[in-house]
Amino acid sequence: METVQPTLSVVLVTRDTCWLTCQALESLYAESKETAVEVVVVDNGSADGTLEIVEKRFPQVQTIRFTRNAGFAKAANEGARRTTGRYLLFLNSDVYLLPGSISCALAWMEKLPSCGVVGAQLYHEDGRPQNSIAPFPNFLTELLGRSLVRRLFPSFYRGKERRPTQPLPVDSIIGAFFLVRREVWEKLGGFDEGFFFFLEETDFCRRAWDAGYAVYHLPEVAVRHRQGATAKQWELPARIEYWRSRYRYFRLHAPAWERGMVFAILPVRLFLECVGDTLFVLGSLGRIPKWRRRARVRWGILGWHVRGCPPTEGLPRD
Repeated sequence: METVQPTLSVVLVTRDTCWLTCQALESLYAESKETAVEVVVVDNGSADGTLEIVEKRFPQVQTIRFTRNAGFAKAANEGARRTTGRYLLFLNSDVYLLPGSISCALAWMEKLPSCGVVGAQLYHEDGRPQNSIAPFPNFLTELLGRSLVRRLFPSFYRGKERRPTQPLPVDSIIGAFFLVRREVWEKLGGFDEGFFFFLEETDFCRRAWDAGYAVYHLPEVAVRHRQGATAKQWELPARIEYWRSRYRYFRLHAPAWERGMVFAILPVRLFLECVGDTLFVLGSLGRIPKWRRRARVRWGILGWHVRGCPPTEGLPRD
């Protein structure tokens, strides 16, 4: 009997987020009833029994188990290699798909063959919008910060403050919901596994544009996202990974002058932020937990820089 190629292949990478993963899968199957779909869950060294529970509740799901944390890019690539669908959808384990998300995203892809990657509008659980568009990092975004740049230049740097109401071509999208054409994925060779955690989707979108494929944000594709649910378990190590990925992105994509300026200015800015955080903590007599936590994390990142940015620090690899 001839095997029918699925329209959509979904890859979900998880690490110690069992109940979130199950909720994500429930929403996925509810929203893909009219679509031929295959699903792969890649477990990145969980210790909470995620795969055992997933296999019991969702026997139709393919599972892959890493005995250690291989990083998001490597795990996602391995999951994608096990699939055959015309479209690949990478989902974070902390998302919940809202009605029409799958059908709307696929319809757009069918309508616009030049589009290689599609992202959704992300929302907090209480309905507040999240930033769903990620501009390519540059000297300005790193000097001033993305939040300030969005406010100063809203026409060039879109965010939750001025959300688009129509499909919009963008630099890159937040990877919680990341839909890509199979042909684009194969042409670009998947995610760059040099990114362990953070910015792998930004790098992929940059390479997609360079290869002639557009990246679109679709505001009508709605996804609930428990933002940072995984990273919050490992706050300082996760921030170190972000800084490491940040530097890698500039080494790969920035001209020499911009790369040099960013590498010189970022540590100075970080030191000034550490001093400012400390003054806030002292001024409040240490009574505000948010400020204490922020100061502790930033001083930790500064310490990582002082130690020469050792590759052994960051999120656990085992």
